[in-house]
Amino acid sequence: MKTPRTALVALLAGAALTACAGPGIEPAGPTPTGATPVTSQPDPGPSTGPSIAPSTGPSIGPSRPDPTWKGGPSKPPGPGATTLTGTIRAGVEPNCLLIDDHLLIGGPRDVLTPGARVEVTGHSEPGMMTTCQQGTPFVVESARRA
Repeated sequence: MKTPRTALVALLAGAALTACAGPGIEPAGPTPTGATPVTSQPDPGPSTGPSIAPSTGPSIGPSRPDPTWKGGPSKPPGPGATTLTGTIRAGVEPNCLLIDDHLLIGGPRDVLTPGARVEVTGHSEPGMMTTCQQGTPFVVESARRA
């Protein structure tokens, strides 16, 4: 009685493995009369979907203290700079700081602390990837207490 069960299990396992074969795999043996044999599909080549260019901007992830920071701007803000004023709040992830809906990237961590009212100057980087799950990245060029 065990032999027919074992044979049945082996047959089902073989059928399942054969069914898992992807397109382009031809079955072994002759094809039935009138059937068209399965042929391989040509490789479509590399994906033509969107590509991700390497970042040339600030590093990805939560901002880190800058040991060379002197507490003020080392140069005038660049063209298109924006100034934000508000109270800093902590984000949901560690080391993530926000003013309104702006995620602060960089800047002096002795000035940028949760609960501090500050004025920051910098520029928005909406396409920047970060580990913080909230806010539009805002690269801080200068910061001071307000």
